[in-house]
Amino acid sequence: MRISAYVDPRGPRFGAAVTTAVLAAVLITSSGWLLAAQAVVFAVGALAGLRFAPYGVLFRRLVARRLSPPAELEAEAPPRFAQGVGLLFAVVGAVGYLTGVTALGVVATAFALGAAFLNAAFDYCLGCEVHLRLVRVLGRPVVRYVPKSELHSPTKQAKEQAYA
Repeated sequence: MRISAYVDPRGPRFGAAVTTAVLAAVLITSSGWLLAAQAVVFAVGALAGLRFAPYGVLFRRLVARRLSPPAELEAEAPPRFAQGVGLLFAVVGAVGYLTGVTALGVVATAFALGAAFLNAAFDYCLGCEVHLRLVRVLGRPVVRYVPKSELHSPTKQAKEQAYA
């Protein structure tokens, strides 16, 4: 697998903070429709890429401009995988809430909230870690963080080929 897309690691963490707030609101209100809206956000991030994810757009337009450039960049694949995992939990939770199986909605939302909070508060992305382990088990290791200076160095292609 060729590593081709990199993101500012603060972007997914910002998205996790917003997601934490949305999922907390879902648990407080038991709103299946709000959880369905969050599922759409996860779907865009997982399927179209973090560049098009609504919280990623907010980060780039409102937050990133006020920050210094990141010291390192993150491969996009692990957070995209995490968005897919979030999508799965959000869909299950929304189905639970909207069909009257509130306990299913609460449990699925609580698991997603726990993962989002870990990422937002402690920079520990459960979905990213699962992705990295799955890729390694399949014999295709990937580097999660890459120093920004290495992206423009002659060793970049050598590194990418080592993990291809």
